[in-house]
Amino acid sequence: MAVGARSGHGEPEDRPERFSGPSSAGSPGSAGEPSPGTGHTEGPAADADGGTDDGGTGDGGPKKPRSFWKELPLLIGIALLLALLIKTFLVQAFSIPSDSMMNTLQRGDRVLVDKLTPWFGSEPERGEVVVFHDPGGWLEGEPTPDPNFLQEFLSFIGLMPSSEEKDLIKRVIAVGGDTVECKKGGKVVLNGKPLDETSYIAPGSTPCDDEPFGPIKVPEDRIWVMGDNRQNSLDSRYHQELPGNGTVANERVVGRAVVVAWPLGRWSTLPVPSVFDQPGLNAATAAAVAPGALGLAGALPVVLWRRKRRTAE
Repeated sequence: MAVGARSGHGEPEDRPERFSGPSSAGSPGSAGEPSPGTGHTEGPAADADGGTDDGGTGDGGPKKPRSFWKELPLLIGIALLLALLIKTFLVQAFSIPSDSMMNTLQRGDRVLVDKLTPWFGSEPERGEVVVFHDPGGWLEGEPTPDPNFLQEFLSFIGLMPSSEEKDLIKRVIAVGGDTVECKKGGKVVLNGKPLDETSYIAPGSTPCDDEPFGPIKVPEDRIWVMGDNRQNSLDSRYHQELPGNGTVANERVVGRAVVVAWPLGRWSTLPVPSVFDQPGLNAATAAAVAPGALGLAGALPVVLWRRKRRTAE
């Protein structure tokens, strides 16, 4: 056999290959071995930006997420801030401390009060249940709660019902410009219209037999309020000797109670009773507007006549 000839068995010779230059696609080589010049390197793969795909263990790799316990204080801070903003501008919880609004509201109920709409100029309307700050002297002599620090803090941020001892909750019966009265044995009369209050006053209650009143003309930007449990409610009727003659300034109103949120078995909304939608309740307002409207109608022809004369001249 000549020197350098193959054995004829087709087995590769066990010796290093020699390369005289760049390899081509058809050049022989060992299977699975990288060809020189292809840019392949051993170790971690190189990223496009020059870093290495080493699973975050090398320089320039993705950082490990922060520990949950390190993130927790930030999450709590954001949650408390949001709760405070919601309580200040949107919705606040209040606890019912007495029986003055039975059976609509019972002692211990938690209601949610809409504080957003007043920011857009909304004012209390007839039939709404509203929360308001003590106008002055209404709660004199009443026992006041003594919450602990935690209760005060949770109340401050809105996670518990308000611990403010100077708030009351009643139903708006009349608004600025209305005339309201009630005689013993009769109904509440609003702007000359008797109100059928059977849908919301407590069963067995009379409209005002314990404290008749009126007629009373409600000043502008004030409201006349009464509890639904008439025989157990120290409302506007009982404070006529105070400044405002029993009425409450609109600016003292915190907001309208819209939902009974707790206990869950008593969950319900607090809509305006349909009796306040009856025709004629706005008669007093219409009467006040009528003279101005008539004056405008009378002045219009005079203005048009003067304009016509000036044009002709």
